[in-house]
Amino acid sequence: MCPPPCDVPAAPGRRRLDPRLYQIAVLAGLLAYGMIRLEFEIAPGRVLLILGSALATQLACTWFWRLPAFEPKSALISGLSLCLLLRTSSPLLVLAAPAIAVASKFAVRVRGKHVFNPTNLALVALMLCGGRAWVSPGQWGNAAWLAFLFACLGGVVVQRAARADVTFAFIASYLALLLARARWLGQPAAIPLHQIESGAFLLFSFFMISDPRTTPDSRAGRILFAALVAAGAAFVTFALYRTNGLLWSLALCSPAVPLIDRLLPGRRHHWTPAASPFTSKGAPDETPLHRPRAGARRHALGSARA
Repeated sequence: MCPPPCDVPAAPGRRRLDPRLYQIAVLAGLLAYGMIRLEFEIAPGRVLLILGSALATQLACTWFWRLPAFEPKSALISGLSLCLLLRTSSPLLVLAAPAIAVASKFAVRVRGKHVFNPTNLALVALMLCGGRAWVSPGQWGNAAWLAFLFACLGGVVVQRAARADVTFAFIASYLALLLARARWLGQPAAIPLHQIESGAFLLFSFFMISDPRTTPDSRAGRILFAALVAAGAAFVTFALYRTNGLLWSLALCSPAVPLIDRLLPGRRHHWTPAASPFTSKGAPDETPLHRPRAGARRHALGSARA
């Protein structure tokens, strides 16, 4: 899962800290605290399996799509998020989840842009496996929830709030729907407020729906997308009576992003440009290059030998 970055380039001669490093630190700290103090249902060996699978898949995709360098940060973010959310008794699914997440960044694209949030796609794919995998609700207690909330808000400040609009638009839309439902049912406002007090909700809002590589390019498009996901999540949860409405809604709404980009175009997000002989100046990292066909490679080799 990638954080909402700043689109404004750093001043010449001044190198800004990659916001993904902050996100990795927050997720790793929360995972360590959860395993030590909150007794998360995940063993250290399983954490190593998930992170190892994510990094191995990233390395394999780096070679296959001929990227100029191995970039582990987004793979670590996906792996740590899966450690916090994914629960399964199957070792095979433990290895498959990060592989699906990381590989989807390279394989499922429209006009060079990711279609699905990697972690979201992996979780939804595994939830379709007949109940063999489920998502942790993230009920961590008030102290851990508040600490994580402040860490999430701190991340917005670190990233200069450039794309925090989709996060806050989603929270506002979803909370408005919860409050409207509570009012219609005659429930106190404390009930919808309690419904968003979970670690899973914060992870989704600040680290999943805010992924700059899978959200619309324009601010108007991002706000529209956030409202659609909020409405879809409410429908899945309260009309279809299914759990994990946030995840299902994001997966179903993500294919609409290319259409939103066409209707409401904007500046596409890029991570720090990767300077290399194989990429043009300003090309974003993790952008697959077309691999030459086997025949073309043999022809080039034969010409070189000649």
